[in-house]
Amino acid sequence: MTAPRKAVIPAAGLGTRFLPATKAVPKELLPIVDIPTIQYVVQEIVDSGLSQVVLVTGRGKGAIEDHFDFSPELERFLEEKGKGDLLAIVRSIATMVQVVSVRQQQPLGLGHAVLAARPCIGNEPFAVLLGDDVFDATVPCTRQLLDVYASHGPVIALNAVPPDKTHLYGVMAGTRVRERLYRVQSLVEKPAPGTAPTNLSVMGRYVLPPEIFDILEATPPGKGGEIQLTDGLQTLARRMPLFGLEYEGRRFDAGDKVGFVEATVSFALKRPELARELRPILTRLLNLTPSAT
Repeated sequence: MTAPRKAVIPAAGLGTRFLPATKAVPKELLPIVDIPTIQYVVQEIVDSGLSQVVLVTGRGKGAIEDHFDFSPELERFLEEKGKGDLLAIVRSIATMVQVVSVRQQQPLGLGHAVLAARPCIGNEPFAVLLGDDVFDATVPCTRQLLDVYASHGPVIALNAVPPDKTHLYGVMAGTRVRERLYRVQSLVEKPAPGTAPTNLSVMGRYVLPPEIFDILEATPPGKGGEIQLTDGLQTLARRMPLFGLEYEGRRFDAGDKVGFVEATVSFALKRPELARELRPILTRLLNLTPSAT
């Protein structure tokens, strides 16, 4: 089985949940502490052993590509000021991984965004990472999926969520293969409350075969009038074995305001120089703030 080399990051969304911050700045560049959200995702790709990133972008997203490129003026300034540590950081971002981009010219859904990457992927398996999902895991979530792909085949990331939250996700029904691994039988995109077949929800990581492109091309618009990746995966599961892995690690929904703040605090506390000052501040704030009712 051919090992994946490339990863797709859909990044064409308008980020309306974070207006007005995203009026001129792509939501993917909003910083978790001092690192843009999308850089955490790209770092996961690098740490998982993949060598190329395909950004699927839209209008106004050129700054994302600039972030992963060299910046001669900034580098010259830092060098002249003797800021070698910052210079090294800036240069390392530009050499993390090969980044190419394609345009999703119309906002027709996640499935359509993945399909837009086809010219850059070709007839190869590939990973898909949603930029709103940031993971903190000893073994990167994508690496966990790649290991399953090598032994079993196409695989998606799963996480058990509270039953009253299943309507926010795609939900899987399937049969258990081993601990944390399932054979997917069916997928439902954002089922109505109380109708989900399980509480195993699809998170924003996938390792897929190139056959998904033909499937997505033939997939009609679904929920919300968009081409849903979940619908394409449902068809894929009928044609070949598709697996779901309950990943190990912690996921933050950085596309949600509360999730973004949670990620910021969590990653800040992992840095000793910040945690020393931040912990007393958090304690003081919690003591001053009345509990929500």
